[in-house]
Amino acid sequence: MSQALDLARLRWACRRGMLELDLIFTPYVESAYQQASPAEQLLFCELLECNDQELFDWLLGKTPPRDPKFQPMIEILLAYAKL
Repeated sequence: MSQALDLARLRWACRRGMLELDLIFTPYVESAYQQASPAEQLLFCELLECNDQELFDWLLGKTPPRDPKFQPMIEILLAYAKL
């Protein structure tokens, strides 16, 4: 499978039911994902498997992630969303 196809699928997976999530995920995918380490890429893909309401609560700081391994990725996403 080509890298371009993988990126297109990832962009599609970032399209969520909430515009707020799209606005957080898109800058990271467009600016940083391809240069990220394989471990960071995997963690991002795992994060995308979570449901929208959980993601929304975590990204807004309402609740901590159910798995603490997601916290660094959340911080990275928020940093790119501010750019």
